[in-house]
Amino acid sequence: MVSGKRFKGGERSMSKAELTSWDKNILQVSVPMDSPLRQVNSYILSDEDGRVTIIDPGPRSPDTENCWLGILQELDLSWMNIRDIVVTHHHPDHYGLSGWLQSQSGCKVWMTERAHAEARLMWGDGFGDDRGNGAEENAGKDNSKDINEILPVYFIRHGMTDEWSNGIKAHLESFNSQVEPQPVVSYFDVAEPFKMGGRKWQLIITGGHAPGHVSLYHADSGLMICGDAVLPQISPNVSLLPGSDPQPLQKFLQGLRELGSYPVSMAFPGHREPFAGFEHRVNSLLAHHEERLDTAAALLTNGPLSAFAVCEVLFRSRVTTVHQMRFAMSETLAHLAELVRRERAVMLEVDGGFLFDGA
Repeated sequence: MVSGKRFKGGERSMSKAELTSWDKNILQVSVPMDSPLRQVNSYILSDEDGRVTIIDPGPRSPDTENCWLGILQELDLSWMNIRDIVVTHHHPDHYGLSGWLQSQSGCKVWMTERAHAEARLMWGDGFGDDRGNGAEENAGKDNSKDINEILPVYFIRHGMTDEWSNGIKAHLESFNSQVEPQPVVSYFDVAEPFKMGGRKWQLIITGGHAPGHVSLYHADSGLMICGDAVLPQISPNVSLLPGSDPQPLQKFLQGLRELGSYPVSMAFPGHREPFAGFEHRVNSLLAHHEERLDTAAALLTNGPLSAFAVCEVLFRSRVTTVHQMRFAMSETLAHLAELVRRERAVMLEVDGGFLFDGA
């Protein structure tokens, strides 16, 4: 690390963005967001001509708009200096502000075709696309129009109580303002390196946390910009959602193994601080999920349980909000689907609902 400083992002904003300059021409911007994460890392890479690429600008809100206005002023940049925005995946805290920044600057917004399909699943088709639809793996337009209604019913069929399910729809709708306006998207050519910051970066596509997630690797320096594919201290959520990837944990573990095969000198994640020891962290995450799979399998040895019943044991008192329950339930379902795939469990349909039993 070379230097770090804080400043207030705009007169009306009470949130602060921390700017940290790293070697190899990477500027880390800690963009404020709601709890529990509280901030998301955006990165700015500069080209020799003074134009920049922004990676994962954060969710849209008045605070983050003012934050970016302050950042541009602090760095003596205009809207015209923004060449590209790279979005590692479709989640609002990474994708959300990209459309607003594009509307101000006219820059291109880049993401994978698969990630864009997932954005459609969550928020519909109310945005542009200059490369065609290209939805994959069941992330279709029909589901995108009513995912807010589908998910609560899906959870109920897996045993969720009304106490929790009644809040899911409003929770999902609360993200709409964080992703509007949605951008006109350009798709990566995943077979070609992506140029930014005076370097060519290899694109590594993984799933699990988010279908079509892209990490960017620079072999000569060993730098890895990994979004939420690998995080320090916290485990990336792995969610099973109707209409999306039916085997997200399998994809996540495959992606970890692929990412762990690269020699990484420093990783730049979507949350917490950049870190060394990338291979060790990958191995820790792999072990964590194997342990959770064993715990879930053990719960099923005494007879069939709903996913919600398993979720209550796996996450215990750590779930206190609808937001946390949505992710805990989806992650539980991802683990149970992986147990079924490995033939360590079976899924039973009973009275219109579903139960899981040991195989």
